[in-house]
Amino acid sequence: MVTKRKIINDPVYGFITINHSLIFDILAHPYYQRLRRIHQMALAYLVYPGAVHTRLHHSLGAYHLMGNAINELRSKGTEITEEEEIAAKAGILLHDVGHGPFSHALENELVQVQHEDISLQIMQAMNEDLQGRLKMAIEIFTNQYPKKFLHQLISGQVDVDRMDYLTRDSFFTGVSEGVIGYDRILKMLVVHNNELMVEEKGIYSIEKFLVARRQMYWQVYLHKTVLSAEKMLVNILKRVREISKHGIEGLTTGGATDFFLYHFDGKMNRETLDRFCELDDIDFSFAVKRWSNHPDFVLSELCKRLLNRQLLKIHLQAEPFNEKEVQEKLIAAAHQLSISPKDAEYFVFTGEANNTMYKTEDERINILFKDGMVKDISAIDNPLIHQTISAPVKKFYICSLN
Repeated sequence: MVTKRKIINDPVYGFITINHSLIFDILAHPYYQRLRRIHQMALAYLVYPGAVHTRLHHSLGAYHLMGNAINELRSKGTEITEEEEIAAKAGILLHDVGHGPFSHALENELVQVQHEDISLQIMQAMNEDLQGRLKMAIEIFTNQYPKKFLHQLISGQVDVDRMDYLTRDSFFTGVSEGVIGYDRILKMLVVHNNELMVEEKGIYSIEKFLVARRQMYWQVYLHKTVLSAEKMLVNILKRVREISKHGIEGLTTGGATDFFLYHFDGKMNRETLDRFCELDDIDFSFAVKRWSNHPDFVLSELCKRLLNRQLLKIHLQAEPFNEKEVQEKLIAAAHQLSISPKDAEYFVFTGEANNTMYKTEDERINILFKDGMVKDISAIDNPLIHQTISAPVKKFYICSLN
């Protein structure tokens, strides 16, 4: 029997090979194909015009790196069966399948369920469609499989998910500070006591990985203009929910967005999963265009400003903003737009931006030394690593008209 084989030309890694029936069936499933219509970086393209790659691009890239990681671990004597390899690849392909429109920007806003929980429910639904062939993938994804290191490859401090999104996002934004040398990190991976670790000679590669991640968060993911656009998107949704209390006339879009805005009770079942998988960036972008002509001034103004990239001004600092300054900007906005101070709160607001780059209380990056000793990366005597880990992880922002 000839094994079906396909190659995908990826702009980051070159050719990615697909050569197993289960992987083909996952790729062909409508739930997975939806990822073509969800931007990997939400509204970052308003700052970095090249950042228009999708969740599908990312998942295929992570799949490719998973294959490379497994080959490397096998070469070092780690036993990984073909079934386990396919299951791990299936798990990483589907790790982000639960993302909704604009990914993290609208998470817990449009659908008040964590994307990881939805990903698991979608995987379970797909498992039924695929006659139970995703059982091991789900066990690995949920860390229920005996070989813990397979789960760590999907979800850990140095996993193929992070390796791909840092590499890919750097490529598409043109921000070279995010380049991590993923190929060397993969070469340094090793399994010790059933856990994924990094060989001692890979310390400097991990150092670069941590520095790159910190720089990408402040320079790209939490860039102040990206932050402003995403908060405006959230405020659009909040305004729709507010005015829909008095009726939804003029607010409906004719798509799945209506269900999750006005009828969703928070319970996910197969029917609501089907509806969720009809949602993508196109739905919400269409909704924003439609609402830009709504008679409610606040809603239409927010939508027009977002569509035309007339974004709210944003300022970041290390300390919370003075309440007097906030009130002055609020009154000024109310006067400028001829609206009430309460409505002006959609245009003037404060918040926090958090960079959770490395939490020592979470899954750790363990370094395996030649003598068999294991140390967490934070315990390594390296000034740059210590400086990076202890760097500020929180900034305060204020959005306003000027």
